[in-house]
Amino acid sequence: MNKTQDAPMCEHKCIHPDFVSEVKHHMADESKLFELAELYKVFGDSTRIKILYCLFEEEMCVCDIAEVLSMTTSAISHQLRLLKQAKLVRFRRDGKTVYYSLDDDHVRTIIGIGMEHIAHS
Repeated sequence: MNKTQDAPMCEHKCIHPDFVSEVKHHMADESKLFELAELYKVFGDSTRIKILYCLFEEEMCVCDIAEVLSMTTSAISHQLRLLKQAKLVRFRRDGKTVYYSLDDDHVRTIIGIGMEHIAHS
């Protein structure tokens, strides 16, 4: 990065002990921050985002998701497995058909806030 793109820095080193202490006190532990980073990695794939966005509207089976996204059921199944492991989707069986949905309202909120953020960028 050139100098005009660098983030601004303090011109002199000064530590603000009260701020540092307060932030350290409220900082999540390392394992929780790692879990959070892993969760956000799952959102780093556009296919998984498309699947979540499909499920934002409707519970769907693998075949329907594959049709909407013009992909193979195998590719969709692979991504759904990762989304399930990340606790972003859940499934239910109805006879031989498996239906997927968003795991809970938190997933809906994450997607909604993300869309809102990019709409205002």
